[in-house]
Amino acid sequence: MLNKENTCLTYRPAIVLIAITIVITLFTAPVFGHPHVFIAQRVDVVFDDRGLAGFRMHWQFDDMFSTMIAADHDKDQNGQLEKPEVASIKEKAFSYISESSYFTFITIDGRAFDVKYVTDFDAVLKDKKLEYIFFIPCHVTAMETYKKIKLATYDPTYYSAIFFAESRPVSLNATQKLEIKTAVKEDPDTLIYYDMIHPWTLFLEFREKP
Repeated sequence: MLNKENTCLTYRPAIVLIAITIVITLFTAPVFGHPHVFIAQRVDVVFDDRGLAGFRMHWQFDDMFSTMIAADHDKDQNGQLEKPEVASIKEKAFSYISESSYFTFITIDGRAFDVKYVTDFDAVLKDKKLEYIFFIPCHVTAMETYKKIKLATYDPTYYSAIFFAESRPVSLNATQKLEIKTAVKEDPDTLIYYDMIHPWTLFLEFREKP
């Protein structure tokens, strides 16, 4: 017959060992969060007479975040955002991400371009979906050789997950003076979120036509 007292003594060291392992893990391993906000992104690449002028960003948010923002800022609850309501959203639910380069990380020929400000911010509600629209100035003069631009969009804290929309993720207002190449794919040279993920990135190359 099994002795209950001996059984307890046998399992007690194992329980202590498990508890110690859990404590060590909690205090030594990185804390992996998960996103709470989901954003489907489309990017308009804007050119002018000299070359690249910048990027117009379209961020469409998930239902939960859209509902939350509408509840807080659509004061008359008419399903539309008037100018004062847009201004409130910009101040209280958008401008703070300037501290993280507006979640937009650009390189030009391998050199980082610091996104210090954006222009033409707007917020719209369409079919109860919230969308942010804003322009990132990024002037790059076209030359005879290809200029190589990378644009990756992500939240360094991983609170928000930003991904390119499945349909029409990138559009161009291309001029006849330029040769342009684009691709949307993972960037093998960049790792984020504790070096676990390669961010999906817009690869853009353009030059003057010969």
